[in-house]
Amino acid sequence: MASSNRPPHLTHVPLPSDSGGNPFNEEAPPVPIHIVTDASQLPAEFLNPSPESQLVVGFDCEGVNLCRHGTLCVMQLAFQDAIYLVDAIEGGGVLINACKPALESAHITKVIHDCKRDSEALYFQFGIKLHNVMDTQIAYNLLEEQEGRKRLPDEHISFVGLLADQRYCGISYQEKEEVRILLRKDPKFWIYRPLSELMVRAAADDVRFLLYIYHKMMEKLNERSLWYLAVRGALYCRCLCINDNDYADWPPIPPIPDSLIVEGNAPEEEILSILDVPQGKMGRVIGRKGVSILAIKRCCDAEIHFGGSKGPPDKVFVMGPVREVRKAEAMLRGRMMD
Repeated sequence: MASSNRPPHLTHVPLPSDSGGNPFNEEAPPVPIHIVTDASQLPAEFLNPSPESQLVVGFDCEGVNLCRHGTLCVMQLAFQDAIYLVDAIEGGGVLINACKPALESAHITKVIHDCKRDSEALYFQFGIKLHNVMDTQIAYNLLEEQEGRKRLPDEHISFVGLLADQRYCGISYQEKEEVRILLRKDPKFWIYRPLSELMVRAAADDVRFLLYIYHKMMEKLNERSLWYLAVRGALYCRCLCINDNDYADWPPIPPIPDSLIVEGNAPEEEILSILDVPQGKMGRVIGRKGVSILAIKRCCDAEIHFGGSKGPPDKVFVMGPVREVRKAEAMLRGRMMD
């Protein structure tokens, strides 16, 4: 793989084969953390994806108010033998756009935890349509369903919570809270240069366990769950990336495999629906202390998301099986008419 000058930063990227699956095997050789300001510092097989070189990389983004209107500052990539911190501040649009083929490629799996805002930032700031993600938040929910556990309507595992789960990693990530405190004090934390030791460590820690978790999860997911994982990952990528052509220029949603149809219990097609909320009606949709929207979520087997403080403020995003999405739409429109 290509590399920059010898980096001063080192870390560990655990894999399930390491020390019987111990993610804290400090005897494993450390890997370098490269701070990338030019595309030439990135691996050639990442910059030029091909079917002959199927890659799986840990992926995350950091920024100031990371969304369509914010600033993407760092893009992290975790490989088995190195971590790359792609510096969007120093390298600018030229550097991020050099990564576009990889981020849009079906030949590179991007392992990420909750990709919605990352995808939104990439789309609106750089015109990148994030594709082929393995979203560990989605995978966690599917594995819970496989094992017969039903989650609450608003229950989505956090990355810290996922890392703490003994089945997938089993570590404490106390440093994350340290960074959150700094972000609350100074929301522009990620824009400052040069990257401090804390910034480098925090950025690397957000991706260095993702490959380990990926392998742990993929060995447990059955064929049906794998299809849901691909479909819901694609819908998550699109969710906040609203355009005028109904996503016609995005890659198609994965079809239901023939093997699942043959079983006679084929899963229902899953879709994304975006509802416009008339001015002054969002409060009615959500209800006092969220009572109204929680009641709708309990009645429908669909995910319902809002833009919140980052926007868009007048949209509701609904994802799930077609019938459940239509049911949610009807109930949401009913609240708008009250």
